[in-house]
Amino acid sequence: MSEEKKNTAVTKKETLTALRNPGELYVIMSGATKQPFVVCDPVTFDDEVLLFYRSEDAKSEAEHLAEQRYRTVVAKIEEKQLLAFYSSLYPKGVNCLMVNRGTDTEISVQLAELVTRPNADKLPEGKKLIENPALYLTAMYFMQEMRRQEKPELTDELKELQEELLAHYRDGVFLFGMEEDNKVPVLKQKNGMIYQPVFTDVIEFQKFNREKKLKPMVVKAEKIPEILAPEVKGVVINPLGVNVQLQVARRNSSPAEQQTGPEQ
Repeated sequence: MSEEKKNTAVTKKETLTALRNPGELYVIMSGATKQPFVVCDPVTFDDEVLLFYRSEDAKSEAEHLAEQRYRTVVAKIEEKQLLAFYSSLYPKGVNCLMVNRGTDTEISVQLAELVTRPNADKLPEGKKLIENPALYLTAMYFMQEMRRQEKPELTDELKELQEELLAHYRDGVFLFGMEEDNKVPVLKQKNGMIYQPVFTDVIEFQKFNREKKLKPMVVKAEKIPEILAPEVKGVVINPLGVNVQLQVARRNSSPAEQQTGPEQ
């Protein structure tokens, strides 16, 4: 092994150890999605979140992103939250951790090197792992770019992301919340339009169902138009997170013909 490869291996090993017990760890959060800010590496095409050991380095990166009109905040990850945070990146489609970006100790590690992805084959009989990582990831990129626009318009990049998002939606399987009387919750926007919440994974469903009044129901995207309430104009994906609204034609019409951003 060359000296350079040996040093890289040692550094990565040290980084993985530090990420398990960092003392302090900070993440750049997106103000557009309420999720970790995601970046795509231009060389490896890894989908990364940005982590820092020092708050001043994280704030410096947040200022750099602000210059590019990205809305971000710095959040501290408490030690007791570490495993849950790392594990939550899988259903978001994130595969890489960029540590200390912009400093002389910058290094990236694969998420799989740090935590093991849950094995869907080992779930109890009758249980199914509901996740839509490709949709979730595309929604985060879409909203980050949408929110940095000075005027609410679809650029060519946003149109491509929108098309990708809709394609992932049509292939998706989601969680709906059902009340005891078989009613479903709806969300009324400031413009008066009513949307039905849908969730990409159990984590997002649990955030919405903190009072545990809803029972989860698994629904394929193709079946969603058949179960929408008459007054509903569409669905809102992960309303406490990415909050992406899709207009959906009811009954047997094709779903998700138009995407709109969240209300201010």
